[in-house]
Amino acid sequence: MSEPKPSVTETIMKAIVITEEGGPEVLQLQEVEEPQIKDDEVLIRVAATALNRADVLQRQGKHPPPPGASELPGLECSGVIEAVGKEVVRYKVGDQVCALLDGGGYAEKVAVHHWQIVPVPRNCSMEDAATFPEAACTVWSTVFMMGHLTLQSDHSILIHGGSSGIGTFTIQLAKYRGAKVFVTAGSEEKLAACKELGADVCINYKTEDFVSRVKEETKGKGVDVILCNVGASYLQRNIECLNFNGRLIIIGFMGGTISEINLAALLAKRLTVQAAGLRSRAMKNKALILSHVESYVWPAIAAGKIKPVVYKRLPLEEAAEGHRIMESSKHIGKIILRVP
Repeated sequence: MSEPKPSVTETIMKAIVITEEGGPEVLQLQEVEEPQIKDDEVLIRVAATALNRADVLQRQGKHPPPPGASELPGLECSGVIEAVGKEVVRYKVGDQVCALLDGGGYAEKVAVHHWQIVPVPRNCSMEDAATFPEAACTVWSTVFMMGHLTLQSDHSILIHGGSSGIGTFTIQLAKYRGAKVFVTAGSEEKLAACKELGADVCINYKTEDFVSRVKEETKGKGVDVILCNVGASYLQRNIECLNFNGRLIIIGFMGGTISEINLAALLAKRLTVQAAGLRSRAMKNKALILSHVESYVWPAIAAGKIKPVVYKRLPLEEAAEGHRIMESSKHIGKIILRVP
């Protein structure tokens, strides 16, 4: 028997579907029903989306979408508004925007609350704009809103994974705002890329002890803020790297989730250890973060002070290849999926 045809009322689009938990091969391009917008949402025809580590975890079954969110992967996108709900005032059909998504970016179209979109930054291409929402919101909310990295000339930050999408963005934003930037990475090629973006001290974690190097460069004081995507295996060493009143912000657990630490240093140096995710935050909190990003980060992009760092541009149907690249950790910057 032939497959039943979709009803005439159904609108179909192409999207990458996670067919089951597993490796990159479970990502398949399929036809799915187009999302229907609510009164407070817009429908975006996606131009591009960018890969994030959370997409890999979702594919593996370790990071499910929040309740009510799309089951499709993809946490950011750029594109053109195709339809608006009746409660949407600021935006109209035809506007070029980028969006922070709860899911659904690996598709031709996505529905998103109008609070979670911002205009494409001036002097930025539509495709490159897809690299900014997740990184900008993650970095601004953690390093600046939580970590209080200031404009003091002697303020400093250590960024682990400096060559990642988050890392390359953090380097540029921290330098733009006047901080001294330390980074770790695992190859000389990656360290050279970090240096070119403005990092002041570049440490190969495979050949150097980053604690000793940080203490040497800061004359024993340590840094004020650490942004860490490693987690447990770096916890005690990160604490040793912090200055008085220092802040450690954990945004990933690539080095595990369970660790034992000496609490004495926390007390003696009045340290703060925080962990922060973005996807599970309430919509109003995301809206606040995006308003800050538009006010404080978009002008830096428009002025060319923060540039997109793109390792690979792939068509949507090659999402699996993008995931393979991300899992290899050989990339520098972001991986983009172009949507036809």
